[in-house]
Amino acid sequence: MDKRKIILSILGVLLIVLAVFGAKAIIDSNVKEVPENTKVVKNVFVETVENRKVPIVVPANGSVTALKKLELFSEVEGIFQGSSKAFRPGQRYNRGQVLLRINSEEYTASVRSAKSELFNNITSIMPDLRMDYPDSFQKWQDYLNNFDVNSTTKPLPESDSDKEKYFITGRGIQSAYYEIKNLEERLRKFNIIAPFDGVLTEAAVNPGTLVRPGQKLGEFIDPSVYELEVAVGKKFSDLLKIGENVALQDLDGNQTYSGTVSRINARVDRASQTIQVFIRIEDPNIREGMYLEAKLDARDEENAIEIARELLIDRSKVYVVRDSLLVLEEINPVYFSSNKVVIKGLEDGEKLVSAPVPGAHPGMKVQIQEQEDTDKAEEF
Repeated sequence: MDKRKIILSILGVLLIVLAVFGAKAIIDSNVKEVPENTKVVKNVFVETVENRKVPIVVPANGSVTALKKLELFSEVEGIFQGSSKAFRPGQRYNRGQVLLRINSEEYTASVRSAKSELFNNITSIMPDLRMDYPDSFQKWQDYLNNFDVNSTTKPLPESDSDKEKYFITGRGIQSAYYEIKNLEERLRKFNIIAPFDGVLTEAAVNPGTLVRPGQKLGEFIDPSVYELEVAVGKKFSDLLKIGENVALQDLDGNQTYSGTVSRINARVDRASQTIQVFIRIEDPNIREGMYLEAKLDARDEENAIEIARELLIDRSKVYVVRDSLLVLEEINPVYFSSNKVVIKGLEDGEKLVSAPVPGAHPGMKVQIQEQEDTDKAEEF
């Protein structure tokens, strides 16, 4: 009995061993090893790195304004009578022509009244001058003979002595004279004269309108010289120079212009950390209010390349291909533009991935797509 039990136990163990190894053999027979050369390999586009001198161009946008711009405001009150031409936007005026003429008849009458009073005051002291200051009598007589209430008041004769000066001042002659000069100065404000050749870009009043002090009447500009104000990053401010040529274009890129840096502000904007740069433009096709983009040549970066921003990983890494594997390489980005970035840190001859690879990861096996194959595919 003991031998039989031993034999049965041994047979049971053998059956268990056969069952386990048999099942494993069946499982292994269903799993097929994938050969290395049959794995899915992604095609990637690359470019060979060639470090060179990369010019850094700083783009900046701004609106054009006239360098000579005159906002017309009234300092007096009266009825707008008219102008030397039709007071309408787009009207050209030459230097010295009347832009606006405000009715000044009432004020002119008060100025003439003050002049007449001065004339009477001088006339009243003539007998005393003849007696006390005979040497000065003739010059005051000549002044009265040439006095005209309808013309600008001429300067009073110079006093020959302190006594004569005190005598004239004591009679109120000088105070009356300076009061008239003040009135004449204000009388000139009823006519606004064009200080330069230009164009009226805004007209806020019409003939017959009542004009009040402080009221805006229009806007007058010189269309021959304009200025573009742009904001440039603080780190590039020391690289810009006055007189440097600047390439300009409209937002559509259809029209190009040229300008020169005329002024650079010495203050940095605290909020944006930018500096105002002013670009002078002399072009007959430029108009007030146009929006332009400036291309400012900031500096040249040695031993660098320019790539698309979408190729950056975590803002400081790029993918390169080494031994058919993707490698994440650390680089130094030195300048970012809207869609490009200038980087340093790659060696000449390295294969830089030139197009984004979906699902890319370090160590991923890839195959370089030749440019010739791409060109042939485009032909078909």
